[in-house]
Amino acid sequence: MFGISKAALWAFGVHILTASGAFFAFLSLVAAAELDFVKCFFWLGVALAVDGVDGPLARRLEVKRWWPHWSGDMLDSVIDYATYVLIPAFALYQSGLMGRYFSFTAAAIIVISSAIYYADTRMKTEDYGFKGFPVCWNMVVFTLFIVSPSEIASFVFVCVTAALTFVPVIFVHPVRVKIMRIPTLAVFGAWAAAGLAALIYNIESPESLGSPLWVDIVIGSSGLYLFSIGFILQLLGKLR
Repeated sequence: MFGISKAALWAFGVHILTASGAFFAFLSLVAAAELDFVKCFFWLGVALAVDGVDGPLARRLEVKRWWPHWSGDMLDSVIDYATYVLIPAFALYQSGLMGRYFSFTAAAIIVISSAIYYADTRMKTEDYGFKGFPVCWNMVVFTLFIVSPSEIASFVFVCVTAALTFVPVIFVHPVRVKIMRIPTLAVFGAWAAAGLAALIYNIESPESLGSPLWVDIVIGSSGLYLFSIGFILQLLGKLR
C-alpha cells in the first residue's frame, strides 16, 4: 500500500507503540488530579512497560533504517520526561506526602534538576548505563508512597537523589547493560511484581497506598539494589 513495505509498516508501529506512552501519561495525570494514586501509578507502570520493550523492538525492526527522518529518541525523551519526571512530581505534590511545603519544594527540585539532566549529552556511558541518576522519579516516588518514611527522611532522600543527577556515579539500565543483566532483570521483576501487589492490595482504597510488610521489604530491598548496583560495579572497575 502506497509503496510502503510490510517491514517499514512494522517498524513505524514501534513509533506508535512509543507514542502510546503519551496516552498512558495522560491517564495517569487525570488520576493524580483526582487523587486516585493507585490508578496514577498503575498507568505509570504501563508506560514503564512500554518504555522497556519499545527500544529492543526498534533495534530488532531497524526503525532508524526505515524511518530516518522520525526521531525515536526525541519521541522517547518527550514521553519519558512526562512519565518519569513531571507526573511523579505532580503526584508527590498532590499527595502532600511530605507535608504541603516539603512536597511542593521536592516536586520543584525534581522537575528542574531532571530538565537539566535531559540536556546533558554525556548522560549515556559506553556500557549503555547512565552517568548520574537517570531521573527515574516514577520509581522513586512510588517507593516513597509504599515504604512511607518520615517527611524529613523522604525530603532528604529526594534532595540527595537529585544531587546524584550531577555526580559521575553510574546507574545501570536493567535491559541494556550486559554485566549482571540476568540478576538485575530478576530484581527489577521482583520490584515490579511487588509494586503490582501493592496496587492490588489497595485497589479499593485509592486514597492510601499502605501495603503488607513483605511488599515493603521487597520494594525497599530491590529498589536499593537497582539504585546502588551500578556504583558498586563502577567501584570494581566493571563499568565506566
